[in-house]
Amino acid sequence: MTPAIFLGAAGLAALGATVAAGMIEDRSEAAIAERLATEGVDFASVRSDGLAVHITGTAPTEAARFRAVNIAGGVVEPSRIRDELDVAPARAIDLPDFSVEMLRNEGDVSLIGLGPDETAAEQARALLPDANVSDMLETAAHPAPEGWDDALAFGMEALKLLPRSKISVSPGRVEVTAISDSEDEKQAFETQLAALAKGLDTEISISAPRPVLTPFTLRYVRDEDGARFDACAADTEAARDAILAAAEIEAECIIGLGTPSPRWGEAAAAAIDAVDALGAGSVTFADADVTLTGVAGSDRAAFDRIVGGLQSSLPEVFSLTATLPEPPEETPEGPAEFTAVLSPEGEATVAGRVKDELSQNAVLGFARAQFGAGRTAGSPLVDAEMPRGWSVRVMAGLEALGILEHGTLRVTPDLVEVSGVTGSKLTQQQITQVLSGKLGQGQEFKVTATYDEDLDPNAALPTPEVCVSRLNGAMAANKIAFAPGSAEIESSARETLNALAAVLLDCPHLSFEIQGHTDSQGSEGGNRSLSQARADAVLLALQGRRLPIDRLTAVGYGEANPIADNSSEEGRETNRRIEFHLTDVAPDPNAPPEDQAAAVIQQVEERLFPEGEEELQRIPFDEVSGSGDGEGEEAPEEAVDPNRSFAPQNIMPPRRRPEQE
Repeated sequence: MTPAIFLGAAGLAALGATVAAGMIEDRSEAAIAERLATEGVDFASVRSDGLAVHITGTAPTEAARFRAVNIAGGVVEPSRIRDELDVAPARAIDLPDFSVEMLRNEGDVSLIGLGPDETAAEQARALLPDANVSDMLETAAHPAPEGWDDALAFGMEALKLLPRSKISVSPGRVEVTAISDSEDEKQAFETQLAALAKGLDTEISISAPRPVLTPFTLRYVRDEDGARFDACAADTEAARDAILAAAEIEAECIIGLGTPSPRWGEAAAAAIDAVDALGAGSVTFADADVTLTGVAGSDRAAFDRIVGGLQSSLPEVFSLTATLPEPPEETPEGPAEFTAVLSPEGEATVAGRVKDELSQNAVLGFARAQFGAGRTAGSPLVDAEMPRGWSVRVMAGLEALGILEHGTLRVTPDLVEVSGVTGSKLTQQQITQVLSGKLGQGQEFKVTATYDEDLDPNAALPTPEVCVSRLNGAMAANKIAFAPGSAEIESSARETLNALAAVLLDCPHLSFEIQGHTDSQGSEGGNRSLSQARADAVLLALQGRRLPIDRLTAVGYGEANPIADNSSEEGRETNRRIEFHLTDVAPDPNAPPEDQAAAVIQQVEERLFPEGEEELQRIPFDEVSGSGDGEGEEAPEEAVDPNRSFAPQNIMPPRRRPEQE
C-alpha cells in the first residue's frame, strides 16, 4: 500500500506540474504575441518551451531586433527570453545622385546641385572671369560616375556660349534652355552646340524673339497662274495654320509681332475665301487696311455681294476698300507708263513719263541715289496729263526694284509691276511690304521675285560644321609647334598655317577664338602669359597671309584646360597646343548699312529743296505745276500725303552693290 500511495502521489504531482507548465507557456506566448502585434512588430514569432520563451524571425535592422526583444522582456521576466532573431543583411550604399544646374543671365552665374568635387565652380570662374559666380554646390566624396566629366565639359562650353541660359548636367546627359537675340543667332548657337555634343544625350531648346513687322503685311493673289502669297505674316502659329488652311496651298508665313488685332488670322482667312469666291483677284493687308481687288470685266453684282459678305466678316478694327477695275481704255499717243530696267551688272535704265519737270528731277535724283549716278541712264518725258500720285508710284517702284539683283519695273495708272531675280527668299515679302506701305490703300501692284541660289551670298558659304571639320583636319595633319619657352613658331608649322588661312578665307562668315594652352610646368601666371603670346603669334602669322583678322581673337588659357596627364612628357607635349573654337556666325556679309535709306532721301531732298525753300517741302512732287516761277496751284485735300517718306521699310533696305560703296 505504501509504495502504491507514493507512486500515486508522484504521478499526481507530475500531472499537476505538466498542466501548470502548459498553462504558463500558453499564457506567456499569447501575451508576448499580442504585445508585439500591438507595437507593429510583424516579423517575430513566439514559441514557449517551459519557462523559456523563444523569439524567432528575421528583423530588417539591428535596431528592430533589439526593440522586439525589449518588448518581449516587458511582458515576461527578461531572463526567460531566448533571442533567436536573425537580421537582414545590409544593402549596398547607393551612390549619390550627381546633378548640377547652371543658370546664367549675362554676367551673373549661379551653380546649384551636387557634384563629386568643386570642379564645376572652378571651371565656371575660369571660363567667365568677369562674371559674378554664385556657388551653391554641395559635394560628396565619391568618384564621378561614368559620363559625368563629358557632360560637365559640354555644359561648361554651353554656359560660355549662351549669355541667357539654364543648363542641367547629369551623368551622360545635358539639357540646355536658352534665349537668343535673333533667329540667325539661334541657328548659330544650335550649330555650335551640335558640333560640341560628341555623342552625348542632349536636349537643346533655344528660343528667338519674333521679328517686328512694319507694316504687318499679307497679300494673297489668284490669277491665271493659280493661287499664291506675295507676302504672308501671322501673329501666332494658330493664325498661320488658319491662313494656310484657307488658301489650301503650301507657303512660308512669318510669325512676328506688330499685328493690329488678335483676330488677324480670322480676318485673313475670310479675305482669302472672298478672293477664291471671286475666282480671280487679290487682297492686301497693310496693318488694319484691307484692299480687295477684282478683275476688270467681272460681274459687278457678284463682286458687290462678295464684298458685302467680307465686310460683315471682318473684325471692327479692319478697314476694307474694294475695287473692281474698269476695262482699260486705249491710250492715245503711246502708253502712259514709266519703266525701269536693272541689268545683272547693276546698270539701270529709266524711261516713260512723269508729270512735270520737278518730278522728272526728283525721279532721276532718286534713281541715281538708288543705283549710282554713273550707272543710271535714260530720262523720262514730261507729260502734264499723268494722273495724281504718279511720282509716288514711280519712286515706290524704283525703291522696290532696288531690292532685286536685277529686274524690271513697269508703272501704269492702274498697276505697279515689279519682277526680277533675287538672292534672298524673303525678297517677295519685302517688296510687297514696301509697295503696300508707299502706295497706300486701294492701289494695285504685282510682284514676281524669282529666287536664284547662285546669287545668295549665304547659300554659297560652307556650313559651320564643314569649316570646323576642315580646321580640325589641318591641325591634326601637323601640329603648330613653338620653340621651347618662347612664342616663336617653328618652321615646320608653315604648311599648317597656310592650310588654316585657306580654310578661314573660305569661311568669312564665322568668328573663331585662337586658344593658346600650355602644360603645368612653371608658374600659373607665366604659363598664361606664354599661351597668350603664342596665340597672338598665330594670329599675326595668319594676318601675314593676307587673312582679315576682324573675326579672330587670340586668348591664352595657360595650364587651365589640360587634355592629358601633365605627369608624363607625352601628356605635357599634348597639352602644349593651339586650338580654334567657333564663337559666332556673322550676318549676311552683303547686308546694307541701316542708314542707307536716310542717305538716299537726304540726297534727293538736297537736290529738290535748296535751303530757304521750306514751303515746297510740304507739297507732293506730282502736285507742283508751273514753269518754276513759284506760281503753282495749291494741292487739293485728297492729294497724296506730302509727309510720306520714300525710305524703305525697316525690314529690308534696298540692296547696295559693292561698286556703290
